[in-house]
Amino acid sequence: MDHVFALIDCENFYVSCERVFDPSLRGKPVAVLSNNDGCVIARSEEVKEAGVPMGAPLFKWREELDEIGTEILSSNYTLYGDMSRRVHSIIEEEALALERYSIDEAFAPLPELSRENLSRVADRLRRRIRQHVGIPVRVGIGPTKTLAKVADLNGKARKRAGWRLGTYVCPDEPEREELLKRVPVGDIWGIGSAYEEKLQQKGVASAAEFRALPDPWIRSEMTVVGLRT
Repeated sequence: MDHVFALIDCENFYVSCERVFDPSLRGKPVAVLSNNDGCVIARSEEVKEAGVPMGAPLFKWREELDEIGTEILSSNYTLYGDMSRRVHSIIEEEALALERYSIDEAFAPLPELSRENLSRVADRLRRRIRQHVGIPVRVGIGPTKTLAKVADLNGKARKRAGWRLGTYVCPDEPEREELLKRVPVGDIWGIGSAYEEKLQQKGVASAAEFRALPDPWIRSEMTVVGLRT
């Protein structure tokens, strides 16, 4: 393989867009509602820490949101689409190509450089997007899209712990094995709740244990898609 994959993941995207549009929202709890203003579909970190779940019905959680002084906003998809295009345009300047995965996530193949140089590329992407668009992003890099997702999860955990600013490059073996031991099997991209339950019944709790399963069992129980994963 002559390239690796970067996953660029915009943080709390709808909230971040609203904060760019209205800087007075920075540092305040913010919740963005669905089309009919019925449910919470985006939360700032302050709202997440208060225990308000994704998809929370507003009428059930209004008291908790008001208690922490939450700014409650209707969604503005025109704004979000424009901000997404701006983020993607910067990625295209840095990467070999761009694969739009969702409005707030994109995969980008990068040259297969040393881990140190890939870390520099990830940090440059993060800084450029924040400087030119105002959106905070995480960048996870790995030899496959699945491992780029794993790297993004680890970058997210490290940022919350105050270690780094949200960039992480998946290591080579044996460090990769140690990383995968810390990833719950249900957090693997492509492992849905039904497969998670099946794997846990087999005693598989981590990504490392999933990777160690015999290929014939995976093909039989999880089809060729699971085998590719």
